[in-house]
Amino acid sequence: MGETTVTTPETREQTGSLPAARSPGQGLTRRWRTPRRPRLWFEILLIGVSYWTYSLIRNAVPEQRTQALRNTDWLWRAEHHLGIAVEESVNHTVNSVTWLIVGMNYYYATLHFVVTLGVLMWLYRSHPGRYAATRLTLFATTAVALVGYYFFPLAPPRLMRGGFIDTVLVHQTWGSMASGDLKSMSNQYAAMPSMHIGWSLWCGLTIWALAATPWVRVLGLLYPAATLVVIVATANHFWLDAVGGMACLAFGFLVARVWYGALPYALPRTVPAPAPPEDRRRPLLPTQA
Repeated sequence: MGETTVTTPETREQTGSLPAARSPGQGLTRRWRTPRRPRLWFEILLIGVSYWTYSLIRNAVPEQRTQALRNTDWLWRAEHHLGIAVEESVNHTVNSVTWLIVGMNYYYATLHFVVTLGVLMWLYRSHPGRYAATRLTLFATTAVALVGYYFFPLAPPRLMRGGFIDTVLVHQTWGSMASGDLKSMSNQYAAMPSMHIGWSLWCGLTIWALAATPWVRVLGLLYPAATLVVIVATANHFWLDAVGGMACLAFGFLVARVWYGALPYALPRTVPAPAPPEDRRRPLLPTQA
């Protein structure tokens, strides 16, 4: 008969077979960096508080009218130098088609929020393993935009001296926080970067990467393209504001990549149920030599 050996925590510690102990801080960091199934109540609270905080900070940035108009003149000259200063022509051309520009005004005022929330809900239901990382990308994109609003105040084209048409005022369109009676509730000189582009491109790339139906994926890419036309036609942004929004989104993806170790779309679609905790006090079964 061989000798029976019972492995206990004490013998495992003596032989060095115990797993390396982690500090509480390491365990907490590992836990937060591991994709988990999102909780609905927490996500609703988080999104609501985050958007409220973003709006509060954005509107608390001093409205530096003189500097904003100076920056606008500089940006407009830069676009002329680059040969891309066609926003005024687009604005006037589209404004001449009443039904089209009115539709664009409503598009600008509503879809920015509706589509973004819709994509978040879809991720929550269909891609829970990718939800947190993709949401982090959106949050980091929005947060870094506040830096631009503070350090580079910029008036939108519709507030420039001269040729641009404020299409909301002309057509008395409902819903814009940037014109009419509601303009006192929103910082008028926070055009750079454009979060209409940052958010719509986030939506478009997410749909393109994760949707299963080809025509839905194509619609995902068309959405930020249409948004780009809308923000220019309504004289709310320059082309270079859109470039700023894209740069913010690139930063958002970088943050998610560093935190989770992979781009959001490369993470597993689902999150496995948590395993029950191991009872380390129970000795292992005897083994026969």
